[in-house]
Amino acid sequence: MLQDKRKDLDSEKQKQLLQRLLEELSRTEPDFYYRSTSEVAALLQQRIDGGARLSAEEKTLLKRLSRRDIGMLLSLH
Repeated sequence: MLQDKRKDLDSEKQKQLLQRLLEELSRTEPDFYYRSTSEVAALLQQRIDGGARLSAEEKTLLKRLSRRDIGMLLSLH
């Protein structure tokens, strides 16, 4: 039960971090809203792997996500 709560908390943090990265991406990519979910997921993954300003904890949370996971979270948002 405690582990389930931890997963829910991690999932919520991941969603919040992805939302923040989406906002940053929308400022730098003018055609952002016209791209497919898979393209946006790829861009987000590049930011996570590259130079996004994330703490060590945030990077650890997001590194667990594959491009497909990111796309799924985006489509549910």
